[in-house]
Amino acid sequence: MMSLSWITGIVTGLAALHFLQKKLFPYFWVDFKFLLKVMRYGFQIEMYKRTGNVVTVVDRFIQQAQRIPGKSFLIFQGQVHTYSDVDRRSNRVARVFINYSTLKKGDTVALLMNNEPDFLNVWFGLAKIGCLVAFLNYNIRSRSLLHCFHSCGAKLFIVGADMLETMEEILPSLQEDNISVWVMSKETSLQGVNTVLDKLESVTDEPLPSHLRKVNSIRATTLYIFTSGTTGLPKAAVIGQLQAIKGAAGIWAFGGKPDDIVYVTLPLYHSAASLIGIGGVIYLGATCVLRKKFSASQFWNECKKYDVTVIQYIGELCRYLCRQPEREGDKDHKVRMAVGNGVRGDVWKEFLARFGEIKMCELYGATEGNICFMNHTGKIGSVGRTNVFYKLVFPFELIKYDIQRDEPIKNQHGWCERVRKGETGLLISKVNSNNPFFGYAGNKKDTTKKLLCDVFKKGDLYFNTGDLMVQDSDNYLYFRDRIGDTFRWKGENVATTEVSDIIGILEFIQEANVYGVTIPEHEGKVGMASIILKPNKVLDLSSLYNQVITYLPGYAQPRFLRLQERMEVTGTFKQQKFRLVKEGFDPIEVKDPLFFLDDSKKSYVPLTKDIFDKIISGLLKM
Repeated sequence: MMSLSWITGIVTGLAALHFLQKKLFPYFWVDFKFLLKVMRYGFQIEMYKRTGNVVTVVDRFIQQAQRIPGKSFLIFQGQVHTYSDVDRRSNRVARVFINYSTLKKGDTVALLMNNEPDFLNVWFGLAKIGCLVAFLNYNIRSRSLLHCFHSCGAKLFIVGADMLETMEEILPSLQEDNISVWVMSKETSLQGVNTVLDKLESVTDEPLPSHLRKVNSIRATTLYIFTSGTTGLPKAAVIGQLQAIKGAAGIWAFGGKPDDIVYVTLPLYHSAASLIGIGGVIYLGATCVLRKKFSASQFWNECKKYDVTVIQYIGELCRYLCRQPEREGDKDHKVRMAVGNGVRGDVWKEFLARFGEIKMCELYGATEGNICFMNHTGKIGSVGRTNVFYKLVFPFELIKYDIQRDEPIKNQHGWCERVRKGETGLLISKVNSNNPFFGYAGNKKDTTKKLLCDVFKKGDLYFNTGDLMVQDSDNYLYFRDRIGDTFRWKGENVATTEVSDIIGILEFIQEANVYGVTIPEHEGKVGMASIILKPNKVLDLSSLYNQVITYLPGYAQPRFLRLQERMEVTGTFKQQKFRLVKEGFDPIEVKDPLFFLDDSKKSYVPLTKDIFDKIISGLLKM
């Protein structure tokens, strides 16, 4: 009897503990399981740090090419490229630059290419000879493009065959600086420009000596990926081996498998596609279906055609897919997992209802940042979840922030204050040896501006993400907005000062104040510019249209204009944006003249109530 009573007591106690765990700590086991997985990978990274034997993403690719040479690595426009194919062709690319250029280990090469297999062949080939690669955004033009090239200290410029027109705009400046320019074609009529493809057959595809790509520090720079950060022209975010290795484990951490087929439609110059997408495929030894550009109408057709199991997304992509006409068999596909960021809660729900029970793996992280969140439980609308264990590894805080003054709120002692759960605060992440901030290449000023010093005590240092977030009672985090002089549209960061500078070149513009405004059913904010004319000058809408179309990528072109007589400024003489953002572009509410960018008329036109209503209702596409 005593024995039976003892067993009954244990069972009752365990049942009670299970009940309490479910009631008080409902996410304990799912968090614990995910934590073990992360710790396992963290231990591997720690060994890289201690031993100096760093296995880079390209090292991992070479290992996979030796292990599974005949497996499909890349499928592009119906053509299959095996791991061995890409390994051998990237060897040839590497040898072309060894034999025909002056490149040496440690040099930086700028790459301007669309999504295509040779993007990877060039990237891997250059890495195999120890060169750093800067991924240039193919949407930027002229002055911004030239700035990007010089800011990363590149000594050589490689351009895709279909990007020649963009490159020609800056070619004279490059040649004045004795920059070696190469194009991925067999021939070119451009004087002084070298070709790559005609030289590939003259070199061997034998492996390169491993010492050329050898990396002794996990902090060593491997890439430059451009981000608009918070102000000014695009900045070259320094991507260390640590960031690349962490990014490559993202799909695996969410449950990716070697037999997965990953569909990548995002641009490879973005860290999402290159580090998480391609890096993730390499880490798993999986297969990537690469598309030149995203197409909402062809998306699911290709997923079905290639038996895709994992897709990458940004919020806009999911919304575009949901806006496509409904078809019979919308759920008839093999996609089981979607990895990405920036999808709104309502779009998230609609996406699942429309396309089936896909595991949505939302994550958060800035290209240059030192913190990330991963929503491993699938909580709709959340960018991730934190707990005591997570904060030990990635210490962060949400602090009080004055949106109108555009600065953190400090108490009477001069220290920042944490917000309570449920309150919106600025996300800051502690900078330390485990979570370094590498900053921007050749830009000490902007690197320093991203750091907050003496936040809670003398000597502490935090990375300012520039993002406002809220943490709920279950420790889920939700993105709310961006601060300062950047907004996000079409999945891209738009630096308001860069747009202002482009508009300000026009001889009739005295000042331009650029900001983002919200539109129903759209992620992010669309560009709007408040402008002041010079004395005795008139507004030339056609010239203004031509200026922004010529010198700004589509996502950065202000769709709305507001003509004001004077510019409001803050007490520190910064342009005041808060009221302008709040008032938006409703011609009934705003008394100043408003204009809308009309591509059909190749000009800005007066923003009428009819145009406004069509935009708000979704009849006029943005």
